[in-house]
Amino acid sequence: MSYDELRQAVHEVMPAVIDDLAQLVRIPSVAAEGFPREPVLEAARTTSDILQRAGFQDVRLLEMPSGYPAVYGEIPGPAGMPTVLLYSHYDVQPAGEVDEWETPPFELTPRQDGRLYGRGAADDKSGIALHVAALRSFAGRPPVGLKILIEGEEEFGNSLGSYLPDHKDLFRADVVVVADAGNNRVGEPLLTTTLRGFASQVVEVRTLQGPVHSGAFGGPTPDALVALIRMIATLHDAEGNVAVNGMQGQPWNGIDVTEEEFRYLAGVLPGVDLIGSGSIATRVCSSYSINVVGLDAPAVQGSRNALIDVARARISVRVPPGRSGKESLELLTEHLKAVAPWNVQLAFSEQESGEGHAAATDGPAYIAAYRALQAAYGKEASEVGSGGSIPLINAFASTFPQAEIILWGAEDASANIHAPNESVDPVELERAALAEACFLAELATERKQD
Repeated sequence: MSYDELRQAVHEVMPAVIDDLAQLVRIPSVAAEGFPREPVLEAARTTSDILQRAGFQDVRLLEMPSGYPAVYGEIPGPAGMPTVLLYSHYDVQPAGEVDEWETPPFELTPRQDGRLYGRGAADDKSGIALHVAALRSFAGRPPVGLKILIEGEEEFGNSLGSYLPDHKDLFRADVVVVADAGNNRVGEPLLTTTLRGFASQVVEVRTLQGPVHSGAFGGPTPDALVALIRMIATLHDAEGNVAVNGMQGQPWNGIDVTEEEFRYLAGVLPGVDLIGSGSIATRVCSSYSINVVGLDAPAVQGSRNALIDVARARISVRVPPGRSGKESLELLTEHLKAVAPWNVQLAFSEQESGEGHAAATDGPAYIAAYRALQAAYGKEASEVGSGGSIPLINAFASTFPQAEIILWGAEDASANIHAPNESVDPVELERAALAEACFLAELATERKQD
């Protein structure tokens, strides 16, 4: 099919694809502990039904060793054609405070700005939608072999990462397409070629057998919360750069973003400075960042005049691609031990780490991807790094080292993923689906020319 024929085919299937997306968003498939299990399983069954209607064969639920099932399907390709594994996930983040949503979180709702709102509308049920749209544009007969894998616990688990190596033949492919990303701006095509890794742990500070009166004992008595605050304050220098020994980043040579645009997208308040040095992209894509993402200490409401005996913080590190998440955890632990004041007692727990990813971009799949994005968006694509992490990418890369991994999608910087009023732009979703359809056609053309 020509690009014009694919464009028309994708456009014609979009109403049905939006209906599929609405059906998925309606299901509160939160796979986190403490949330009901049945909606997640319902989302798995619904995803399976959608894939079957789109033309996938051998559609089935893959039971993970723990957690929730993944949904799998395939379509054998013409003889001699490459095989592409398509990935996204059907689980979502919790809605949070419902009154912070302008429309119901689990109802795909159009608003006057043209976007479609609902939890999972972007992350990552839009990924399922664009995969289905691409297949439907070929009337269920794609020019290459397809496999599809829709995960059920990407947001809160990693069973699939350990499942992959033991089932290589089921997932084996020449190219892996992960539809869990997107563009900074609607209509401006990007390929995400690097991801930061992560490290996280809880640090606990103890100083007393129990809380004591601040008047009777304040002065010589060490307060655990004050000690923890002093430790946290050493993690950054005066400019806001990470100050942990061994955590040095590197320059980013891809596309950058202006400070004005970044401030807007991040919601930085007027007059508040950005922190760190170097370009915005260097700070986000190829440097370390450290944040305190949780703190156990008395709340202001109801607080009393007592010295704190124990305080805890969860400290999260984003790690540049090419640097070790495990090593970063060790560096963070060494730093906290070194700066702990007054011989306080320390304990470390809930330690997690994951590696970043840097894709090789000179293979035939990337050539096809750039051509496809040019066709779908009418302009050349740029490379971008992501400050976030997708641990499963490394599982794909280690299990299938010869496969090229493409990371794109229908999300954009205004999608508000993981936050109230998440949304997707339906025009962007159609463009992303067209890019994937053109990509599959390009792969087939390249193989025929070989």
